[in-house]
Amino acid sequence: MKISQALVDEMIAHARADDPNECCGLIGGKDGEAITLHRTENTAHSPLRYEMDPMELYRVYTAIEEDGQEVISIYHSHTRTKAYPSQTDINLAKGWPDAVYIIVSLEVPEEPVVNGFWIRDGGVEDVDLQIQ
Repeated sequence: MKISQALVDEMIAHARADDPNECCGLIGGKDGEAITLHRTENTAHSPLRYEMDPMELYRVYTAIEEDGQEVISIYHSHTRTKAYPSQTDINLAKGWPDAVYIIVSLEVPEEPVVNGFWIRDGGVEDVDLQIQ
């Protein structure tokens, strides 16, 4: 998946702003290229998991489609653990099998790590994020 450094920086900024809780949001794009980032509120207000309000999710999804894009990625942060999907992340991914899941880790706050994954049928596969 192609993604600009500016969008990666925006995800990191969002993760830092919401710390100690996880942040979350959607990324719109076309043909495997990320174009827009949409922050959403983590309604769980938790450092261990994230939830998106269904109405906010619908609003953002609609805005992405109205811009001629599709949801190509869902992102969230891990505040104290590695940038790898937890079992909770795997369980939540069932509704979006075609989205790349991006995790921003603040395990070492001065050195955030950003990784992408396919999460399908309970399996996890690395996605090469081509940061441009």
